[in-house]
Amino acid sequence: MYPPDPNPVNVQPAGRRPYNPVPVRPTRSTRWPRAFALAAALSAWALPARGQALRSDPIVLGDGRVAVGGNVSATTSCARVEEHSGCGNDTGFFNFSDYEHSTLRMLRLTLNASVRAHRRLSFLAEVRSENGDAPVPYALYARIRPWANRSFDLQVGRIPPTFGAFARRAYVSDNLLIGFPLAYQYLTSLRPDALPATPDDLLRMRGRGWLSSFPVGDPTPRHGLPLATAFRWDTGVQAHLAAPWGDAAVAVTNGSLGNPRVRDDNSGKQFAGRVTLKPLVGLVAGLSASRAPYLAGDLLTTIGRGDDDGAFAQQAWGADLEYSRDYYLVRSELIISRWTLPTAVPTLRSTSWLTEGSYKLKPGLHVAARLDRLTFSEVAGTTRRDSWDAPVTRVEVGGGYLLRRNVEVKLSVQRNVRDGGRVPRLTLGAAQLAVWF
Repeated sequence: MYPPDPNPVNVQPAGRRPYNPVPVRPTRSTRWPRAFALAAALSAWALPARGQALRSDPIVLGDGRVAVGGNVSATTSCARVEEHSGCGNDTGFFNFSDYEHSTLRMLRLTLNASVRAHRRLSFLAEVRSENGDAPVPYALYARIRPWANRSFDLQVGRIPPTFGAFARRAYVSDNLLIGFPLAYQYLTSLRPDALPATPDDLLRMRGRGWLSSFPVGDPTPRHGLPLATAFRWDTGVQAHLAAPWGDAAVAVTNGSLGNPRVRDDNSGKQFAGRVTLKPLVGLVAGLSASRAPYLAGDLLTTIGRGDDDGAFAQQAWGADLEYSRDYYLVRSELIISRWTLPTAVPTLRSTSWLTEGSYKLKPGLHVAARLDRLTFSEVAGTTRRDSWDAPVTRVEVGGGYLLRRNVEVKLSVQRNVRDGGRVPRLTLGAAQLAVWF
């Protein structure tokens, strides 16, 4: 696999196409031929001329000015609900993403390219298809280096996210396990196009982020927002500075942390920043912040608050730490998010914390584990006081083995426990095969 952005601050996440309140999907008969066509193209590029071994390096053309890479990953899983026996689907929607796909049941095909037009100008792009959907560009941006002797660049277009640590290492080969952290994947009940009128409306939707509904705005049941998404990239401008002590980046983009957009649906912009420090060899510490109006402008106009859309924002703060030495790697990340609403529930908070680590048993073989916790602030309803969404705890253990330099198989077991929802507990076993060049 050849990541389109080799800069450590901008390693690409697994992007998603823009959120569409009314998703229009191709029929199965048209989706799968497109997926197979892209898979065939990637396979053809991955094989050398004599077809005797898988290609492990990107295709380089034009004396190094053009580089093309790709990857294919297939993930399957089996869920076991305590109240039932046998193998089934994720009926609790614990792994449901903000593009209505299960992260543990996914076929992902990716093609990326980098074109160096000038020593100070490069163009980068990535196209993806998931579960047979038509290929969609997830990244398309220009990188401009104004000064040849300084480690400073501007990125313009559909760019990688600035906030947080995991979103920039969400490639299959970078993820220690198969599942995604709760902060970057789990759907809360909050929506950009609908609002709760009372705390009771929120309490009614606890643990229902995969299909929530509220009385204010669009009444159609739809999925909610995660704290931060690892499935869609930002659109806007990012400035990045690299130095011996670390990196720093600031960005102005459309949408919000949980709902990045190509075209903004309100008059506000997202402002995000991140600083990464490297005080010791093997130690990386990061701080992030973000603020953006997250409610759709049409919703605020409907309730007569169109001039106040900038006041109803999602604010987030993040801190992360990574340390590696010898055969082990340890990571931890904290995200605190606050949403301001124009209804009877003025402010909602959520906190996510994770710790994960891996250990190399021998070359090509590693074991890994992740402990994940997502909590929510309390609201007072008519008859009870409770958290506005159902807290979730996730434990995942597993490992991976490199069959070849660019072919990896992973196995994991994931345990989810939630204080609410239709399915409060769920155990899943998952397997994944990934090939990249």
